[in-house]
Amino acid sequence: MMSRTPWWVRIPVLFFIIFGLMEYFVDSGDKPAIIEYPITQFFMLMVLLILIAIEVILKSIENVMFQTLSEEAQERYLAAKSKKIEFKWLDTIYKRLTKSRSIEREGEIILDHNYDGIRELDNVLPPWWVYLFYVTIFFGVVYLIRFHIAGDYDQELEYEQEVAAAQIAIEEYKKTAKNLVDVNTVEVLTEAGDLSAGEKIFTANCVVCHMADGGGGIGPNLTDEYWILGGGIKNVFRTISEGGRDGKGMVAWKNSLKPVEMAQVASYLLQFQGTTPANPKAPEGEIWVDPDADAPAAPEETEGAPAEQAKDSAIVAMN
Repeated sequence: MMSRTPWWVRIPVLFFIIFGLMEYFVDSGDKPAIIEYPITQFFMLMVLLILIAIEVILKSIENVMFQTLSEEAQERYLAAKSKKIEFKWLDTIYKRLTKSRSIEREGEIILDHNYDGIRELDNVLPPWWVYLFYVTIFFGVVYLIRFHIAGDYDQELEYEQEVAAAQIAIEEYKKTAKNLVDVNTVEVLTEAGDLSAGEKIFTANCVVCHMADGGGGIGPNLTDEYWILGGGIKNVFRTISEGGRDGKGMVAWKNSLKPVEMAQVASYLLQFQGTTPANPKAPEGEIWVDPDADAPAAPEETEGAPAEQAKDSAIVAMN
């Protein structure tokens, strides 16, 4: 088989098999291994050169051995090498599925019709077509019984089930895909890696206006409880994304930062709340209270207080 397959087929097939195995076993995350790890490019180049070298060596050995053969043996070798591969079982299956007659036997099925010298052959329907027709009849009967008689389910129910399953899959995917976060789904990030990334973004883009300790400069103080556009992770995320007040507020960062990066820097700067900066800027805006926070419990009145007060009054009156 190897000797009958040309080299220009063997080399690409083996090359891509090795390439596929490399991509399968090398863990490179979302990127292909050949892009993530440049060393793999050198590896595949060496594989290609080795495959070519093997073909050259085998061809050289074949030529040397061919020269050692006698003329009669050389002829037998060349005849065997040029012999075509025959798949008789495929030919048998083809004949059974078509039942076609050879040109030499067309006289057996020719009809008496003659149209200006054009004769008609009485060919049978191809068995493959007949079998397929029977399959469609069987399918139609099963479909009729299942959906129109038994009433299994209809297309509307199937659609609703698939949409519900897809929605569940989307929600599960969103839990692990941080970059799909938006102002409605953003939550405070607490992992050290996210906070470290948020600190780098804050240092590179925000320190010039808010100071390194969040005390405020051109921008407002981030350490107090006063907020111009609202506090909390959602409001801060929206302010970073869309910008501050028109004409005098912060620019919108949604075109410069990814959603996950805005969530990281918003989570980081919220850590300034309650800290004491070196030179705090005067409060701006209003005190922001988280509407989702639990309201403080009202002090409970002591049931015995009115009774005790009445008793004390009676004692005073008696005295």
